[in-house]
Amino acid sequence: MRIKVEIDERSGFCYGVIRAVKTAEDNLGGKSKKNPLYSLGDIVHNSSELNRLSEKGLHIIDMEEMKNMHGTTVLIRAHGEPPQTYELAKRNNIRIIDCTCPVVLQLQKKIAKTDGQVVIFGKLGHAEVNGLVGSSGGRAIVIENMNSEGLERIDFKKDINIFSQTTKDPGEYQQVCGIINGKMEEGAKLIVHDTICRQVASRHAQLSQFAKQHDVIVFVSGQESSNGKVLYELCKKNNSRSYKIESLQQIKKEWFKDGDTIGICGATSTPKWQLTSCARFLKITLNNYICSTLFKFIYGNYRRF
Repeated sequence: MRIKVEIDERSGFCYGVIRAVKTAEDNLGGKSKKNPLYSLGDIVHNSSELNRLSEKGLHIIDMEEMKNMHGTTVLIRAHGEPPQTYELAKRNNIRIIDCTCPVVLQLQKKIAKTDGQVVIFGKLGHAEVNGLVGSSGGRAIVIENMNSEGLERIDFKKDINIFSQTTKDPGEYQQVCGIINGKMEEGAKLIVHDTICRQVASRHAQLSQFAKQHDVIVFVSGQESSNGKVLYELCKKNNSRSYKIESLQQIKKEWFKDGDTIGICGATSTPKWQLTSCARFLKITLNNYICSTLFKFIYGNYRRF
């Protein structure tokens, strides 16, 4: 079988994740076991990258664990945190390394300064959304779609300020805003804030084109990545032969045919090394008829390729 493989140059970590991962690595360098570095929540929604950082000494904790910590160092990931987290750190003498994405930080500040009704279009329970709700003092209403229970809390007789989670689909946000605007009663205004990250927003049109240009799309992303779910569905919409994987073990040879062009892409939480590993793996196994024994060997040692 002969195939061609291309990696999408725009795929991989967004700026906020690059900054958070680099900061973690810089603070892990030379650290002794007596001075561990903790990340409040997964620094990135990608199990392979988390394993890599864990091997370097990064420890993932949750809020309950942080409440019992004193005098240590905790990294705030790119998703950001509500004000209460910083208050806890101050009380417990915890040093904070703040890696909140600048785009998310500006959004938090904007919401904090907004009076009246605040609606957030985003995923319920998502770390970024929790931080945004916290920035509103807990009064923001979160809606995932037009079937969300949060809609019942919206007063369409009064002005509404709507914001989006930074990684949502721009088209879906526009659609939701249009429907809400149609529900507004006379005299009330819907004020739409353009808060989707430019880097994320620009990827949608580019990725749609990338998906159309290849026979097969292999989309690499962690299961927990919201951005990964959105971008994969975009690929699937534009190319029915799109497959989502988290690890190389999930790749199936029957996905491919002789002469296929294969596009490799991923979420903003997918590291470049994982995309490169996937491309090399496919080139070796499909182009050169590797035997099953070597096939398994590569699976177990894919980071070296």
